[in-house]
Amino acid sequence: MIRSERLTSRLQGEFVVFLIGMRINKPLQVHKWLPVTRAMPRMLKELQSKPELGFLHAEMWFSRTIIFVQYWRSMAQLLAYARNRDAEHLPAWRAFNQSVGTDGSVGIWHETYAASPGTYENVYVNMPPFGLGRAGILHPVSGAGNSAVGRLRAD
Repeated sequence: MIRSERLTSRLQGEFVVFLIGMRINKPLQVHKWLPVTRAMPRMLKELQSKPELGFLHAEMWFSRTIIFVQYWRSMAQLLAYARNRDAEHLPAWRAFNQSVGTDGSVGIWHETYAASPGTYENVYVNMPPFGLGRAGILHPVSGAGNSAVGRLRAD
């Protein structure tokens, strides 16, 4: 549902923005990149079914480079999931290292950012709930929130 008003999203306390993706460097080597592309949906399904793990929401863009923007409740929960021997992540990471490793066929990357009140701002106009607007709570923009500086101070 597209919401035409100006909105901003807030998330109580600290949270983590986790960017993760892959790049298909050798498109004809389907046997290398297809298993990697199949791993993330399994992880997302697991994370969505277990809110206690701290995963809040994800958005995805798909092209030669696939990008996921994920929102997590805390850095500790993200790192705990990454190391959890009973979760989907470690087997997928081991499979990648065994099948692809550093052969150049598939690139993977991630970036992790901790956010706290006063260190982030956002605005959405003519958009459905998206990104932090789905992970957090949307509010109409008003007063001091009409500017990025005002939204930063409001947090």
